[in-house]
Amino acid sequence: MQNKYLRLLSLLLIVLLIPLAYWLRPGKFEEADLNPPPTRPKMASKQLGFEKPCKDEHPEWRQAQTIDGVEIAESLACNPDNPYDIAAFVKGVNNVSMPTLMSTHLSEDALTKTDDLDGDGDPDVIRIKLEVIELNGRSPDGDFLIPSYDVLPGVQPGLWVFAPKTSDMAVKNYGSNQANYFLRAPSPVIRIEQGDQVYITLENTHYFPHTIHFHGVDHPWKTADGGENDGDAHGGAMAVFPGDSHTYEMKPRTTGTMLYHCHVQTDKHVMMGMAGMFIVEENRPNNWVQTFNIGGGHVRHLSVGVKEEYSQEYDLHYQSVDKRLAKIIQEANDPRLIEKKMNREYNMTESHENYFLLNGHAFPYTLRDDLIVARPNEKIKLRVANAQNSAMALHFHGHKATVTHYDGIKQPEAAQVIRDVVDLASAQRVDIKLDTTNDGLHNDGEGVWMFHDHVETGATNDGVEPGGNISLVVYRDFIDEHGMPKLHEGAFDEFFTSAYYAREKPMWATDEFAQLLGEAGPLAPNYLKIIAFGLTVGLLFALVFYLVRSFKMER
Repeated sequence: MQNKYLRLLSLLLIVLLIPLAYWLRPGKFEEADLNPPPTRPKMASKQLGFEKPCKDEHPEWRQAQTIDGVEIAESLACNPDNPYDIAAFVKGVNNVSMPTLMSTHLSEDALTKTDDLDGDGDPDVIRIKLEVIELNGRSPDGDFLIPSYDVLPGVQPGLWVFAPKTSDMAVKNYGSNQANYFLRAPSPVIRIEQGDQVYITLENTHYFPHTIHFHGVDHPWKTADGGENDGDAHGGAMAVFPGDSHTYEMKPRTTGTMLYHCHVQTDKHVMMGMAGMFIVEENRPNNWVQTFNIGGGHVRHLSVGVKEEYSQEYDLHYQSVDKRLAKIIQEANDPRLIEKKMNREYNMTESHENYFLLNGHAFPYTLRDDLIVARPNEKIKLRVANAQNSAMALHFHGHKATVTHYDGIKQPEAAQVIRDVVDLASAQRVDIKLDTTNDGLHNDGEGVWMFHDHVETGATNDGVEPGGNISLVVYRDFIDEHGMPKLHEGAFDEFFTSAYYAREKPMWATDEFAQLLGEAGPLAPNYLKIIAFGLTVGLLFALVFYLVRSFKMER
């Protein structure tokens, strides 16, 4: 009888000691309560992988220059566009010299310009060939992405973009996985002149079907020979399948800032990056427009119509990325698996916008190629397109801008509003006049002024701020020789590291604030608790041993 009571007591103690042992279990460090120790002294020396804010790879591209008779304006950005590309975009590859063409990545039939139909000194028959490029896709040859394209430090979402037909490698060189300068997000701006006869051929080099829909652009429903011309392929029959090509035709009568985008599985394909701005310029004599604007938003060869009122022009293309959708193309190479994950398993109604891009980059990379560089007393034309899933509220610090056009339609003078927050619904476009006259209304004076989406998620990188589509209006006296803003010494350096956006770095652990706002130091282990844990576990083993031995002795 005595043994029975001892066994019951032992079982009761075991039941009580198990949760006690769990509570006493030691960790590597003790969790801090109200007052943790000071910042860890080694925090400052931790290697966080900082990048140079400006790599300064092609400083010679910044200067004003004339190539094959094409005047190309100065660009003070850290990463300006290749001026040889711009010359070919203005003249057409059939009208530039072979050295110029060889300095681009363009195919010999990527863009041809012929036939001055109206006799005003510029070509009116424009033939454009586009292909589909995948960025940050999974390589079948190893565990890496190719061609790789960083939208911010350490972040490479899978993207699809339209691109002018290329003739060269997708990467910078044989030893690199990085996409060449020509291949980047977003899909490039396409510019034509009012009344041009335009033929745009999609050569589908991708593994999925695609189309091009010209959103807001004046175009017939059918081509001259009765072919499909609107790009609406929800039923699938009108899609351009892998290896096929299709030519769209138009002769736009109305001018303005429009869009083009894929209309196959539109919800996914647009968010993957298959959208760009389509601009119809006013017809003017001798008006050789810059047909493509790749990369940063600065238009370095203005149309004649724009030059009549403005000294500069920038294209601002806003887009968002759902990291779950973007990752699908990095999880498989087989198109059948990608199709299943993207179209039958992924649910767009449960999507999230994690990254918010301006011209293909998020802050801090927007500082490299998306600055608006201004002078006092000038008028700058901004063409803005919202290709995000969500609405946005574009806010300018230090300026109140005039909205002159909505969805490509010029507003009467009396209806043009001056605002410091401009609302754009998804797929909406506005043209904005940025007046740098220091009068307390249009402008508050020279400086480094931020502009960003005031829907605050748009100013984050996957929830980490500052990020997203933040950029700056920088006056010329406030920009350095590398194309970076002069604000405060090293003001932006801390953001050029993947550790910041991986949430591994305290936000304000710099200089004299490192101790106050750095990583709180861990507490030393509680040795009494460790001893108690050891005694508790030892007692548990002893009780279990006693129970096992007593049952064996009864047998």
